[in-house]
Amino acid sequence: MSEPQINAPDVSVIFPAYNEAAVIAATIGKTIAYFERRGMAYEVIVAADGNDGTRERVRELAAQNPSISVLGHPERAGKGRGIREAVCMARGTIVGYADADYKVPAEEFDKVEPWFAAGYQVVIGTRAVEASLIERKQPLYRRIGSLGFRTFMRTVVGLKDVTDTQCGFKFFERSVARQLFACQKIDGYMFDVEILALAQAFGHRIKEVPIRWRDDGDSRLQLVAGNTRNIIDLFRIRREMSRIAAEPVPAEARAAAVRE
Repeated sequence: MSEPQINAPDVSVIFPAYNEAAVIAATIGKTIAYFERRGMAYEVIVAADGNDGTRERVRELAAQNPSISVLGHPERAGKGRGIREAVCMARGTIVGYADADYKVPAEEFDKVEPWFAAGYQVVIGTRAVEASLIERKQPLYRRIGSLGFRTFMRTVVGLKDVTDTQCGFKFFERSVARQLFACQKIDGYMFDVEILALAQAFGHRIKEVPIRWRDDGDSRLQLVAGNTRNIIDLFRIRREMSRIAAEPVPAEARAAAVRE
C-alpha cells in the first residue's frame, strides 16, 4: 500500500448525489458516526448535481464540520464526472465512493479495509455472490436486466472475474484512485465498468467482498434512452482498452509511472 500523506485522513468517502436533499444529511450522519466510533480520521465529499437544495444542505453541514465538503452542478452532469472531480479533491489514504441513499451501510467498510493490508489496490462490494445479504431485492425486471447486462458487458468489455461491476461501494488506494480517474472519461453509469477495466489493464489487484445491500426503489433510470447510452459507452470502453493494450509500455510500468 502506498505511503500516506502527512495529516491525510484515513479514508475519503465520496457520495455522488442527484437531487438527494431528503436523504443526504442522514447518510452523512450515519457515515460519520461509524468512522468516529472506529476512531478513524475521515473526510466526506458530496458530488451533488441538481437543483433541489442538496448542495446547500451539505454546505450547512460543512459549516459545522470541516471534514465535509461539496461540489457539483445545477444540471445533471453525470455520476462518473462527479466522482472524477471529487477524487481530485480527496486526501484520504483510502479513497472510495458509496450511494447517497445509503444502500450499503457504512459498517460494511469493515469488510473492505483488511484487503488493502493484504496487498489489493482496489476493493469493491458485490451483491452477486451467495454470501451477500440482500435485505430488499430489486424488482424482478431489474434483476433480469442485470443478468442480461452482465452477459453483454462481459462479451463487449471482458471483466469476467468481476461478478458485480455496478455495486456503488468501491474503494481504492489513493494513488490508484487518482490514476484511474485521471484516465476515466465516461460521465454516465458505465463509469464503474470503465474504472474496473482500467484497473485490470494497469495491473492492479481487485478484490470483491460480499456486502449488505437494500434496494431503494429508485425509478429514475431511463430504461430506453439510458440503456442506449450505456451500450454506446461500453463500446467506447472496449475501444479504449484496445488502445491501451496496444501501447508498447507494459501495463505494470504505466501503473508505476503515475504512483505518488
